Amino acid sequence: MSDVEEAITRAHHDEWARVVAALTRSFGDLDIAEEAAAEAFATAVERWRADGVPPNPGAWLTTTANRKAIDRIRRENKRDDKHREAHMTYDDSSESVGAIDDDRLRLIFTCCHPALAMEARVALTLRMVGGLTVPEIARAFLVQRTTMERRITRAKAKINAARIPYRMPSADDLPARVSGVLAVLFLVFNEGYLASGPDTDPVRHDLTTEAIRLTGLIRALLPQDGEVTGLLALMLLIEARRPARVSAGGELVPLAEQDRSAWDAELIAEGHRLVRERLAAAAAGAAPGRYQILAAINAVHTSARTARDTDWSQVLALYDRLVRLDPSPIIALNRAIAVAETDGPETALAIVDRLAEVLAGYHAYHATRADLLRRLGRSRQSRAAYDRAIELAGNTGETAYLTRRRAQLQ
Repeated sequence: MSDVEEAITRAHHDEWARVVAALTRSFGDLDIAEEAAAEAFATAVERWRADGVPPNPGAWLTTTANRKAIDRIRRENKRDDKHREAHMTYDDSSESVGAIDDDRLRLIFTCCHPALAMEARVALTLRMVGGLTVPEIARAFLVQRTTMERRITRAKAKINAARIPYRMPSADDLPARVSGVLAVLFLVFNEGYLASGPDTDPVRHDLTTEAIRLTGLIRALLPQDGEVTGLLALMLLIEARRPARVSAGGELVPLAEQDRSAWDAELIAEGHRLVRERLAAAAAGAAPGRYQILAAINAVHTSARTARDTDWSQVLALYDRLVRLDPSPIIALNRAIAVAETDGPETALAIVDRLAEVLAGYHAYHATRADLLRRLGRSRQSRAAYDRAIELAGNTGETAYLTRRRAQLQ
């Protein structure tokens, strides 16, 4: 890669969201902001090769994108309309969150507005904030490019039609709105960590990396929010295990069987540092939220030199705390895995069987049950549970692992 190409790649990584957000504030139109930003980067490819990289690439891109936006408005002869729309959609009269004043944060909250369907929030955030192309987003979520284009177009139209303002939520609304943003980013991360499609890589590094990058951006903008820090720590500690997550044969490798020497020590160290930061806050009276507890659970796992060294009693204690915050059946299922290690598989199986009705269509329920039955020597029932888990699993690596485990039954 040439120096210019590297500079453009770095500028896209660092400046895309800033440029789009600045244009959205100026012109009040996501279409104009997106297209003008894309045109500015395309112009940079040509100009920087001929003239060299400017001293301040971000300022150059923003200025160029502003000119592109104005040119488009003039061509469409809608300048007055767009300016009225900008006045309508940008309104900072209700912003009351202290010193926070960043166009990128406004853009994230706009893209993740609760009036939009979750799939639209994900697509719009990846496009407008992350800078992923429509084909990249379509490939990530296994839909046709035209389908994703329509999804993003409808989302932007909904923002205009519903007059969703480009602004920070009020102080009263901020906690709930931040929670919604984190849910979007965690969904993106999980799709990368355990890709749901049968015809894609078992682990999508591009999606996990983007989710971590965007969560890091939000933490830089909201450094005092414990759940933002917790989610970033959680992602880092999970991502650290990625090099050991898939075998040479393409199987997903469960945590207990992973080569821990292959884990990313730097990511683990940073994740642990963030967890300690939140533990200190908890000691000072700040009650930890869901993501902070999940991060603490992963910190216990990544602190153990071997699987046998895992402090399962601490993991279970953390799950006991988590289930009081989030009594969902999936949390109960994950807690049962810890129970199996502390109180035995029979006790855990009783817990899992109580979840049968609500988790009947969830592959991990059947995979967990199959493993517990295997440990109890109930091979026939274990095989049936593996069959159901394989039928429901969409991830190619997970299917390969479950198939091998089923074949090992006596």
